[in-house]
Amino acid sequence: MKYTLILSLMLLPILATAQVKQQNMNNSTNNPLLCDLETGICEIADSDVNENSKTLKDEAQKKIKIIYYTDPICSSCWGIEPQLRKLKLEYGKNIEVEYRMGGLLPDWSYNRGGISKPSDVAHHWDEVSEYYDMPIDGDIWFEDPLNSSYPPSIAFKAAELQSKEKALLFLREIREMVFLQKKNIAKWENISLAAQKVGLDVHRLQEDYEGKAKTLFSEDLQLGRKLGVRGFPTMYFVDSEGKYETIYGSKPFGVYEQTLKKLQPKVEKNQINKNWNNLFTQYQTLTSREFAELSGMPRNETDAYLQKLVENGELTQIASKNGSLWKKK
Repeated sequence: MKYTLILSLMLLPILATAQVKQQNMNNSTNNPLLCDLETGICEIADSDVNENSKTLKDEAQKKIKIIYYTDPICSSCWGIEPQLRKLKLEYGKNIEVEYRMGGLLPDWSYNRGGISKPSDVAHHWDEVSEYYDMPIDGDIWFEDPLNSSYPPSIAFKAAELQSKEKALLFLREIREMVFLQKKNIAKWENISLAAQKVGLDVHRLQEDYEGKAKTLFSEDLQLGRKLGVRGFPTMYFVDSEGKYETIYGSKPFGVYEQTLKKLQPKVEKNQINKNWNNLFTQYQTLTSREFAELSGMPRNETDAYLQKLVENGELTQIASKNGSLWKKK
C-alpha cells in the first residue's frame, strides 16, 4: 500500500506550542543525549520549522498510520519499547507503524547541557535505565563511545530496502547491542554482525548503505525538520482523512491506546495470549519490564518467574549491568 504524506498549515499551532513548552523545559540542558525524564524526550538541537508546513494526510489509508520518529541510540525510545510492543500486539491489525530516523547525534561538535564528550553521557544513561526500568549500560561511553548515530540510522534505512520485517529485527538487535552489550553500533563490523544475525544480505546492505540509504535517511531528516520534530520519540497518529494526533516523549500505554481510539473509536482490541511461551514466540527477546507490560504480571514478580523458567531450561538470561534480557531457548 502506498501512502502520500502531505504537510499542512494546520500543523503549525500544535508544533509551535510544543516547541515553546520544550524550550522552556530544556533551555538550560538542551542536548541530544541528555533526555528529559519528565517529558520522556531526547531532544535534538536547533530544529527549524518550515513555515510552509502542511498537514499530515494519507489519501487511501484504512488503518491508523503511526509515523514514528526515533533513533537507534535514543534511550527514551528504548524506554517505550514495552508500550510499543503491547500496542502492536493488541492493535496490530488496525495500525501501521512507519519508522523514521531523526539523527539524534550527528557528531560531537557541540557543548550543551553539561555534555561535551562521550563520557559525560555514561551517568545519564544509568539514570535513564533506572527511570524506565529498562536495561541500559552507560559504560559504553567510557569503553567504546559512538562518534555519531548516523551510521546505524543509515543502516536501518538500508535494511528496509530488503525487508521491513527484518529491518525491525535489525533495529532491535542493534539497540540490544548498544544498550546491553556495550557494542559501538556506529562501526560497520557490528552493523554487519547484526545484519547477518537477522538474515539480511550483508553485501547488499553495504551497497545500499553507501548509496540509496543515505538519500532515504536525508529525506527522513528533511521531513522531520518540516514537521518540526525536536526530539524522540515523536509519534504522529494519522487517519484516512488526514486527522492526526501527536504524542511527544515517553508515555504510559494508556495514552497511546486512547490516542488510537480518539481517531478510530470503534477500533477492536486483539486479545493477547499472555502465556510466556506465546509472548516469547511473538518477540524473540524480552526485558523484564516488557514481559510485565505484555503479560500483566506485577513487575515485582517477573524476575523470579522468568528466573524459574531459566532454571527449567526454557529461557536464557542475558544479564547486564542494569537489568536482564530474556530469550527463549
